[in-house]
Amino acid sequence: MKKIVLLLFVSIFASCDYIKALKKEEPIKKNAIAKANSKFLYEDDIKELFPVNYAVEDSLVIVQSFIKDWALKELMLQRSQENVTKESFEIIDQLVTKYKESLLINNYKERLIKQQLDTIVSNNEITDYYQRNEQNFKLNETLIQIKYIHINADLKNEKKIIKAFQLGDIKSVEYLQMEEFNFQQMSLNDSVWQPLDNVMLKIPISRDKLIKKSKFIEKENAIDLYLVAVKDVLNRGDIAPKGYITSTIKQLVLHKRKLELVREIEKIILKDATQNKSFEIY
Repeated sequence: MKKIVLLLFVSIFASCDYIKALKKEEPIKKNAIAKANSKFLYEDDIKELFPVNYAVEDSLVIVQSFIKDWALKELMLQRSQENVTKESFEIIDQLVTKYKESLLINNYKERLIKQQLDTIVSNNEITDYYQRNEQNFKLNETLIQIKYIHINADLKNEKKIIKAFQLGDIKSVEYLQMEEFNFQQMSLNDSVWQPLDNVMLKIPISRDKLIKKSKFIEKENAIDLYLVAVKDVLNRGDIAPKGYITSTIKQLVLHKRKLELVREIEKIILKDATQNKSFEIY
């Protein structure tokens, strides 16, 4: 019985010490600008708040807002510490421990991965991955291969530009590139797949006309002239072309390597621990 009373006395005494420690006021240093219970806020704590060339009026608003947020956090924290139950405190403490352990382990893994992971993905690997998984790369948007030019409708050499655009041979392309500074915009690389929605933001041609794979579209108003030629179209649900998703495939290959490397690291750690007797199952 005496032992139980003694244990209760020690427990109560420890709890009181804990609450006193929470309430213990830190010594006031110079340049304190605010206080919340036992905590103080100092000028040094707010130096980084101000942008370059700030106005005095703005700084006052920034400081007042920061002080209010700081005080509310400190007051809420102390109130929660004073009213937390033992069970809740233990649960929180366990969560904090698990979170800290997880951060430490992940940090260690990331450093090992950074040191050991081969980040070079060859074209052969990309092609192989694409061929084995192409059914997983169905489009959720319409893609288009297109070339277009946007010029002023009153341009003097308009007919020559139209002819060069339609011909599309090396000589014609070189001529158009020389004239590009006179154009509003130009895109002649029709080997690149682009989202149709992005293209329609640049040229005022209807979706229906573009998806018909028209070899030549000319649209003119009082100010502008648009020349458009559609090489090919891929619709939603079609298999995405390899070139369009190359960067995605690279990331998938690297992610797979990363998982395999982590598994290998874990095997080595367990093997070493077993051999040096730091890991045993009873």
